Amino acid sequence: MKILITGGAGFIGSHVAEHFFNQHDEVYVMDNLSTGYRKNIPFIDDEHFLHIDVRNHEAVAHMIQTHQFDIIIHLAAVVSVVETIENPEASNEVNISALVHLLELSRKHLPTLKKFIFASSAAVYGNNPTLPKSIASHIQPESPYAIQKYSGEQYVKLYHDLYHLPTTSLRFFNVYGPKQDPQSQYSGVLSIMKHCFDQDETFTFFGDGEQTRDFVYVKDIVQAIQIVIQQHASHGAVYNVGTSHPTSLLSIYEIFKHLYQKEIPTQFADPREGDVKYSYADIEPLKQLGFSTQYSLKEGLKAYLNYEMHHPSS
Repeated sequence: MKILITGGAGFIGSHVAEHFFNQHDEVYVMDNLSTGYRKNIPFIDDEHFLHIDVRNHEAVAHMIQTHQFDIIIHLAAVVSVVETIENPEASNEVNISALVHLLELSRKHLPTLKKFIFASSAAVYGNNPTLPKSIASHIQPESPYAIQKYSGEQYVKLYHDLYHLPTTSLRFFNVYGPKQDPQSQYSGVLSIMKHCFDQDETFTFFGDGEQTRDFVYVKDIVQAIQIVIQQHASHGAVYNVGTSHPTSLLSIYEIFKHLYQKEIPTQFADPREGDVKYSYADIEPLKQLGFSTQYSLKEGLKAYLNYEMHHPSS
């Protein structure tokens, strides 16, 4: 299959690209390298790397018309909640306008498209107290990022319902694993905590540390993408991708202490604007398609640390 991965040089995208490359699919990566790194995808040659910004509508249109892609996996986005709060209009151009443009190009120029996957987020649920978060749960966006992701889902579903485009949205919970850049403002809490343990630096808990998250290893995200591509029943649907197990940040700190066999200093600061308190996923609909998490949190963290130990410059 001929596969386009937007944002494919980033953390999640590079793992997705590697998976399909190893399956001998023809993989194209489109990325402007604003947060991704060319070194994340050394297996992608220059012919298959498209250095394009999703906001460059002319370049994106030329790319779509040039290549008859079978699959589009749309990961390119402004993924920082804080940045969308500070720059809601600019982030909207990336997270909404560029998505709609890509959907429209797919409708007009890719008549044999087999799947369009949109990466959404558990942020759409906000601080709705209902747990676990299910697709039927009340949506309560508390940041421009969350609004943009939910709006994106609606566009993606609309293009299925109106134009029969084979679309699926995936609400990622808290993804972690190799190639997460701890220095980036976009990075997840686990990669930041790992960096602090590596460097014996102080880790900051924003809030009381009791907030829970559903931490999902990046290879389980890849598995979910693979499954929804294969399952026609997923057309027009939205799925949570997580583990269905909540873990507090204080508990994560204890796991790191055990794995590293040491402690590091910690401090507490005010909760960050737009952050949610408690979250974990109901993944039953995805399990019905054949999904099952392959990595527990401890297994995932061990795999993560082992990878970084053998790839210190990644």
